Amino acid sequence: MRTSNPTLNENTFTGGVAVGEQRMTIQGTVNKTAALLIVAMFAALFTWQKFEANPAGAMSWAIGGAIVGFIVGLVTVFKKEWSPVTAPIYALCEGLLIGGISAMYNAKFNGIVLQAGMLTFGTLFALLAAYRTGWIRATENFKLGVVAATGGICIMYLVSWVLSMFNVNMSFMHGSGLLSIGISAFVVVIAALNLVLDFDFIEQGAQVGAPKYLEWYGAFGLLVTLVWLYLEILRLLAKLSSRRD
Repeated sequence: MRTSNPTLNENTFTGGVAVGEQRMTIQGTVNKTAALLIVAMFAALFTWQKFEANPAGAMSWAIGGAIVGFIVGLVTVFKKEWSPVTAPIYALCEGLLIGGISAMYNAKFNGIVLQAGMLTFGTLFALLAAYRTGWIRATENFKLGVVAATGGICIMYLVSWVLSMFNVNMSFMHGSGLLSIGISAFVVVIAALNLVLDFDFIEQGAQVGAPKYLEWYGAFGLLVTLVWLYLEILRLLAKLSSRRD
């Protein structure tokens, strides 16, 4: 099995299940994904409200959430049996980050956050429906294409980040020109397609009877993709709004 989500790979569901131990189910993973989203939303509301009173203070919370979330995410990847504890902590940290970034974007483009949220969840449910009905199938060629595209995007972002430290601005990526908008639209599509791979991987885990705690890990993996998708949609909408101003 192949997935471009770094939190889910072919080793994720390895390991036996003891006799009598509960096994992973799709419904259990869905419930835990919903729980993580609720945690993230409440945390996001906290920094959003902080931003209205003290933008600098709110962004400090957001940056702190990003740093701690990155560390907790790495711990979860390498110690997936800890995911029942680390996944909610990760959701809390990502919520702090999302709340600060969302408030910052909304201050400049009023209403953009609501649009981004609706598009994110609309994409999630549309792709889930398409996957469950068989309209979209995670074939090996499909997986290979999404993995390759995701890897290319990661490299592109890494190069952009390194160059920015030397005051080299890749305006074709971060501006509001047509090329930049096209790149963002492509990234949004790839991020969305990663959801299909995540659905398939979690389904495979349930079929092989993976340990129950991996429901939390599967939910964590889905949250990683959803956060990425939301932030990319937010960036795309901001670029489109800048062209209209």
